[in-house]
Amino acid sequence: MEHQEQQETVHKPVKRKEMTRRQFLSYTLGGAGAFMAGGVILPMIRFAVDPLLQPKQEGNFVKVIEESKVTNEPLRVNFKIHQIDGWYESDPELQAYIARDENGVIYALSPVCKHLGCLVRWGAGNSPNEFFCPCHGARYDKSGKQIEIAPRPLDEYEVRVENGWVYLGPLGPNRRVK
Repeated sequence: MEHQEQQETVHKPVKRKEMTRRQFLSYTLGGAGAFMAGGVILPMIRFAVDPLLQPKQEGNFVKVIEESKVTNEPLRVNFKIHQIDGWYESDPELQAYIARDENGVIYALSPVCKHLGCLVRWGAGNSPNEFFCPCHGARYDKSGKQIEIAPRPLDEYEVRVENGWVYLGPLGPNRRVK
């Protein structure tokens, strides 16, 4: 009998563990759901991360005024720049005060007061030879150095002079004031 039992166990087919219908449906629906979720989530992630991966552009210079029109007295000039914030493109109008210093070098200052962000005016109020902020009385000298109230000097634009025209570039901290 031992021999017969051995023979039966040798000839028995191997019993495989089969997948049930419930397991099959569970795996199929789970995989399809993950595929669809990936199709929705990956574009959202790309949309959020893509602007960070774009190369930074150098500051563009904008033609604003003829060099011959610039005097020792600060002159307010309006100009437009093209800017891109993520996917939003706009052409805001900005202002600058352009003048020549004692050495004849052209410089340009931002009219945004460093106290609370109001726009300053040249020669306004009781300050004929100063920048004056009408909001809270901040005052700056011709080079943008703060005289009263404001914590910092006016910001300065990068300036380039080419072919008789003045070009303004990116805005930065005032380099004229020590």
